[in-house]
Amino acid sequence: MEEILRVANVTAEAAKKKLSSDFFKKGISIALFSGVAYGLYTAFLTMGMTKGVWGDWYGANTAGLSQFVIIYLLAALGNAINDSCSAVWAVLNSVRQGKFKDMLRCINSVPGRTMIGAALIGGPIAGTSYVIAIQMAGPIAVPISALCPAVAALLGKILYKQEINKRMAVGIVICVAASFLIGSTGFQGGSMSANTILGLAIAIIAAVGWGFEGCVAGYASAMVDTEIGICIRQLTSGIANLFIVVPVIGIMAGGLNISVDLAVQAFTSAPAMIWFAMSGLLTFATFMSWYAGNSMCGAGLGTACNGTYSFFGPLFCFLLLGMYGGIEGWSLPMIAWIGAIIMMFGILTIAMNPLDIFKKKSEVE
Repeated sequence: MEEILRVANVTAEAAKKKLSSDFFKKGISIALFSGVAYGLYTAFLTMGMTKGVWGDWYGANTAGLSQFVIIYLLAALGNAINDSCSAVWAVLNSVRQGKFKDMLRCINSVPGRTMIGAALIGGPIAGTSYVIAIQMAGPIAVPISALCPAVAALLGKILYKQEINKRMAVGIVICVAASFLIGSTGFQGGSMSANTILGLAIAIIAAVGWGFEGCVAGYASAMVDTEIGICIRQLTSGIANLFIVVPVIGIMAGGLNISVDLAVQAFTSAPAMIWFAMSGLLTFATFMSWYAGNSMCGAGLGTACNGTYSFFGPLFCFLLLGMYGGIEGWSLPMIAWIGAIIMMFGILTIAMNPLDIFKKKSEVE
């Protein structure tokens, strides 16, 4: 009898380890997909902003638009349309899951309001800055914006007195060094264009915004169902972008009618909206897979896996816009790819001890 119990215990322990191993590996796969999806979202969004009426706006004659409108208002509008499409996908998903009413009840709760506050930072501010940076500096802006985990670590220290140990400090230094390496590729003939410099500076604003959002949303997401939280986040971002950011920038450009007219033209441009619908779906998929991956393999490793968009963003922009679209300016020199890979390692070092991956693997096998 004792032998039977012993064999049963050994079998149960082996089964438990296998389940733990499979769960952990699946979590890594999902978290890595979030980084891939983020890279794809970047490429699809940028492609959308070259199609239909956008091609006229960014064309040689610029459709009579001012430089301010082209650089800032169109970028804000592109981000607003993307987040609006993403919000539609998030709502449809919550309805399908039977969680839409729960989402409405959650909005006025403490974690719900916290999620709204985080979304206002990450959507209108960081998201718009990200799109502006890409339009001005090209693909090298993507890895610079991926400094957000380093920013989150620093803000966590300032806001929540969270510890920054030697390993995290090394990771931050690696990320900053990689960003300088990537930024150096903007120099051609010993100089960098004013647009590129400004674009990289705006990419840093995106990194700070997303880093702040990560700190604040980390608190709220621990108390809210993932699908409900993401629905609140995307709805907030879409509404704020479309009905606050775009009109305000339109007024700055000369009048509210400018933003309204451009928004109507953009939403009715079918060739572009197809790409925006896909970029919105990919944005929704990014957040869904990131949160799901974090819950399965740990927030540290999940964050590091998501940060791989510093590599996948430029890659998919090159493949989709450069190779498929035949648009010039979307290739990166080798030193930028090396910098992106170095930054991925720096993000991983901030999130966790890289050696823990092998320790974890040995524990679950």
